[in-house]
Amino acid sequence: MADPTPKVLLVYPKFSNVSFWNFLETCELTNAKYPAPPLGLITVAAMLPGDWPVRLVDTNTEELTDDQIDWADIVMFSGMISQQRHLLNEAARCKARGKVTVVGGPDVSSHPEMYSDVDIRVIGEAEGVLDEVIAALRSGIRSGEFRAPLHTVDVTTTPIPRYDLLDLDDYLMINVQLSRGCPFLCEFCDIIELFGRKPRTKMEDQILSELDRLYEMGYRGHVDFVDDNLIGNKKSVKAFLPKLVEWQRAHGFPFEFSTEASLNLADDHEFLGLMRDAGFFTTFVGIESPDPDVLVAMKKKQNTKRDIAKSIHTIQSYGIFVIAGFIVGFDNESEHAAQGMIELIEEASIPVAMVGLLTALPNTQLQRRLEAEGRLDPMFGVLEKDDDGDQCVSGLNFQTLRPRKDILGEYYTVVDTIMAPESFFQRVRNMVDLLDPSGPSGDLSRKMIVKDAKHLMTFFWNATTKRPDLRGHYWRLLAYVLRKKPRAIKHALYCAALYAHLGPFSEYVKREMKDQIAFCEKHPDANATEVYRRRMGEGSFGTEDTKELTAAE
Repeated sequence: MADPTPKVLLVYPKFSNVSFWNFLETCELTNAKYPAPPLGLITVAAMLPGDWPVRLVDTNTEELTDDQIDWADIVMFSGMISQQRHLLNEAARCKARGKVTVVGGPDVSSHPEMYSDVDIRVIGEAEGVLDEVIAALRSGIRSGEFRAPLHTVDVTTTPIPRYDLLDLDDYLMINVQLSRGCPFLCEFCDIIELFGRKPRTKMEDQILSELDRLYEMGYRGHVDFVDDNLIGNKKSVKAFLPKLVEWQRAHGFPFEFSTEASLNLADDHEFLGLMRDAGFFTTFVGIESPDPDVLVAMKKKQNTKRDIAKSIHTIQSYGIFVIAGFIVGFDNESEHAAQGMIELIEEASIPVAMVGLLTALPNTQLQRRLEAEGRLDPMFGVLEKDDDGDQCVSGLNFQTLRPRKDILGEYYTVVDTIMAPESFFQRVRNMVDLLDPSGPSGDLSRKMIVKDAKHLMTFFWNATTKRPDLRGHYWRLLAYVLRKKPRAIKHALYCAALYAHLGPFSEYVKREMKDQIAFCEKHPDANATEVYRRRMGEGSFGTEDTKELTAAE
């Protein structure tokens, strides 16, 4: 007979050891352990029966012990593709100790066959199917697959996440989610497949209650709105923002916000003004390419027929700095793709540019097209190395139309140019010149220096002692900002802190690219699978290929 009150252990697997997004060096400089917590799992925790004992282990901040596993009756996992290896390993470990294993999240929803060894697979959004899973577990069912209806889950029923399960000090930022989905059609993106093209939005009181909970717990600082596209349901979010402004004022602006939005954010000055007044200081924007023909081919027409650099400057003029995404490897790119990308990044004064290689993710239009064309690597959704899963080194999982070595060479050029410290910190200074932090976000920056002086001193002490190679860049930037625009100090320091990770990471990417280029030079007829399998082998591509390329240079 099933236990009516089983003990549930929620486990968040480790991400790939190396990634643009893990910011481990930045965390070290600020005494955090990881950038952000597992919002999905703590939301699931809030949806479980109140009498079920629940614990959480984020293996990005602590090790999962046998004692923790043995305490539980059921172990639930969630993860993305870059967590795949660790999730499968930990699930097998828990299953071997006699535990019922359950997996949900983006990767199993897109690629369920990868998780056939896990007892119960939850496909889709938890709110649409978790009650069925709970009923099955209560009745003694210990295996199966449960699917939520696609794109129709009512997010107004989503409870306040169990933030109490977290050690808030472990993270650089804490997450909330206002909406799900994106109205656009980008070929390479899996968001529209997972959450649909009609963004669904929580009620205003719902999200304010989540902020209330964080405030009551004593949290102050960075809160990230992890919406797929904050401006996707512009009418609804625009109606909410004045309430957020009011909440921030009533509570003395305890939070500073970041988010993700499409580039058409620049078209709505009223929306940008409300973001500024609410305390948003940064947003991620997917630019992908400066070439209109490439944008049309990838179905990202919303970025065409506009001056991209001017759009970025418009966002910056509201005191919001832009982190931008770019992709190299589209079929119709020209041989000048690298130079065009570099020129745009410099012209737009984008300090933090995430440049990756095109990757066919499971359950995307791109995957289906390449599969139909017979160009897709059959191992395209399988990760076999701890440092795999980041498109910065593991992309191009398909047969390219142009010579692969040419694409890799252009990618190397972009990373080498924009991530050089002189170039990076100059773009930060240029961005500072463009920012207008005259609203509450600027006031927040000034308050943060007074209120969080200890945090600021910790960062600078660690940065100048642990990274002496960057000491001059940090101090010159600080002097420049204090002289030219003191209220932009938060934006500048945020970029500087990120470079503590991005600098070393870019050197790693360049080493990997040299290895891959060397292999392609020696094996010009190798197909995508052969390149991938070589990368999965011992010692990556090996040093001999690289030595030969270096000698030739």
